Amino acid sequence: MDGGVFMQNNSIAAPQNIVMENRKNLRVSGVKDIDSFTETRIVLSTIMGELVIRGEDLHVTALDAETGDFSMTGNISSCVYSRKSVMDGPIKKLFR
Repeated sequence: MDGGVFMQNNSIAAPQNIVMENRKNLRVSGVKDIDSFTETRIVLSTIMGELVIRGEDLHVTALDAETGDFSMTGNISSCVYSRKSVMDGPIKKLFR
């Protein structure tokens, strides 16, 4: 499986890439939406789940909705996937 993400419908999506340069620039692929952003915190909805970026002077420089490519600048202190799962949506509620 060449590092692709296996989806429930048995298709393979492109892998998610995260590239950070000197803790100042960040590029992420597979971004579906920007859930929220401030100068100290950016929350992204990605193909791999919720991604939380923390730091100072954070600025979104681009989001291409067609390709899912996201970029930002700032003083990045952390980049963490939250415990919120991709399955925490309406499908999970059906199985409770």
